[in-house]
Amino acid sequence: MSELITAELVDLDLSAETKSAAARSLADRMVTAGRVTDLDGFLADVAAREAQMPTGLDGGTGIPHCRSEHVTAPTLAFGRSARGIDFGAPDGPADLIFLIAAPAGADDDHLTILSALARRLMDPGFTGALRAESDPAAAAALIRGEQVPAAAGATGAAAPEAASATEAAVGELSVTEPDEPFRIVAVTSCPTGIAHTYMAAESLEAAARAEGVVLHVETQGSAGFERLDPAVIAAADAVIWAHDVEVRERARFGGKPVVDTGVKAGINRPAELIAEARRKAERGEISRISDDREDAGAGGPDAAPAHFGVRLRTYLMSGVSYMVPFVAAGGLLIALSFAIGGYEIASAKSVADHFVWGEADSWAALLNQIGSAAFGFLVPVLAGYIAYGMADRPALVPGFVGGAIALTIDAGFLGGLVAGLLAGAVVMAIQRVKVHPTLRGIMPVLVIPLLASAAVGFLMFIVVGKPIASLQNALTDWLNGLSGSNAVILGVVLGLMMCFDMGGPLNKVAYAFAVGGLADPTPGSLKVMAAVMAAGMVPPLALALATTVRGRLFTRTERENGRAAWVLGASFITEGAIPFAAADPLRVIPSAMAGGAVTGALSMAFGCTLRAPHGGVFVVPLIGEPSLYLLAIAAGTAVSTALVVALKGVRRDPRTAASPAEVAEVAAAV
Repeated sequence: MSELITAELVDLDLSAETKSAAARSLADRMVTAGRVTDLDGFLADVAAREAQMPTGLDGGTGIPHCRSEHVTAPTLAFGRSARGIDFGAPDGPADLIFLIAAPAGADDDHLTILSALARRLMDPGFTGALRAESDPAAAAALIRGEQVPAAAGATGAAAPEAASATEAAVGELSVTEPDEPFRIVAVTSCPTGIAHTYMAAESLEAAARAEGVVLHVETQGSAGFERLDPAVIAAADAVIWAHDVEVRERARFGGKPVVDTGVKAGINRPAELIAEARRKAERGEISRISDDREDAGAGGPDAAPAHFGVRLRTYLMSGVSYMVPFVAAGGLLIALSFAIGGYEIASAKSVADHFVWGEADSWAALLNQIGSAAFGFLVPVLAGYIAYGMADRPALVPGFVGGAIALTIDAGFLGGLVAGLLAGAVVMAIQRVKVHPTLRGIMPVLVIPLLASAAVGFLMFIVVGKPIASLQNALTDWLNGLSGSNAVILGVVLGLMMCFDMGGPLNKVAYAFAVGGLADPTPGSLKVMAAVMAAGMVPPLALALATTVRGRLFTRTERENGRAAWVLGASFITEGAIPFAAADPLRVIPSAMAGGAVTGALSMAFGCTLRAPHGGVFVVPLIGEPSLYLLAIAAGTAVSTALVVALKGVRRDPRTAASPAEVAEVAAAV
């Protein structure tokens, strides 16, 4: 393996004044060394990673880094700036800049090297030596670990032994303590899984040693992760999660106090996190960790069937979350075009051929055609990001291809779901095949997309496409034929789903079902969209009203949240009710579900329709039967508010409990 850094990759007089200029200057050295094949493509990957989270660290260090298809070998370039460059660190500019480049197909050994470097950056002796070094070759040797920094200690090469002795001394001290040491297990992770993950782990470990705390860290990085021993977790007094991506197999940590924060807090404020973990343990706080967010493997082999359902829901939610911005932008543009030019504007000529600047219909047609273009991405994006959630970037191309084929064969929304799952499954199968190390670099960018796209295309065109298209048509016919009690029952079910977890998986399933119908709108699908949005507005509006009419049943913080909930509810942001549900789920959630069911049923019974996928009260002019629609929302809000007030009043002192007259007053207030 080539050296990670050489003298040619070191610039001890970096003259760049901005982080982008610094990245370009150091990347130029990588290109010259043959480590990067496309300078601009690599810098685009670096910028994309930087946009996720600033890479500046306390202590004057910047670590821009990424995994890129344009990197041929794991590489590190180092620059030292006399002026300092702003990388977003809280304590100011960075004078030590490390540009870390990893290939998209980097193996575990390479990522382990990069992770080890990230840990070394937490050592003041290491960074101090780099600031004092005047020879690029010596600086490169220092970074490679071939030279021990003099600042690390007077013993020079004996530093490892000294560190071991220090750890042993800490261990001896803990033995002599009259009480058992406080025990913490921690998980660290970041989007790239190369640097911040391991820096946070090192920082937490150092702070724990200083506090006499026994701490075990599980680093969930790009090279995978080694699970903490269940016995270690069981013996822990508290848990710290310092993460910017989802903690994997989180149910293992249930039943313990959990400090949940971002990875940079683990790097910059480890002592505070440990102190907070102690306080939570002293108060006896127990975190209820839902299985909804865990992924494969949690809970042991006996729970395998449930894990498949959890993984499937996670994959589907990945696709839906990326699809929603296309729905919102495209749907609102289309709705706005209808408001300006009427529904017949959908059949207007292309604005590329005919556009009159002073004509309202031309602008309406322009908005409609832009929105329709955005809507054209719904199914491919859904399929592509379902596949991405299953098998990462190599699955994007076959997922998008499968989604595009679903549109071609009129398989619609259901076709996109199936195409995404097929693409992810095919890529996962290919990834299990062992290949020669020389082929690993081209597997994710060439071999896997090529083979998986061909396989998914065959399956969609020849095998499953037509049956799915028939099922999609049957669903459309069923929605169009809904009337009377059947429509009301569907409205009740959708209302319950929208209000059960308020932005969680069930809420998203109901919303995805509704917006899927907007891609090819019919009278039935427009009624479904109206019912879903109306029901989703109820929980925050109801809690806002409850805090207004019976404020003494709520804490001061909840009353403040109630004022914000008016706006959130009116804007169709169901999550505005989450703070109330988290504090009192047994009273708030059933009340919200009852009101949502009433609103959903009334909206369907009234025949209200909606062509916009979002917007709340701001798209009322685009709603069919707008007066009845607002009445449905008001009725559901009144029901939920009355139930919340009644249920909360039951647990209070009789002097502050709600009387039947006051509950009736709440309903009248709407």
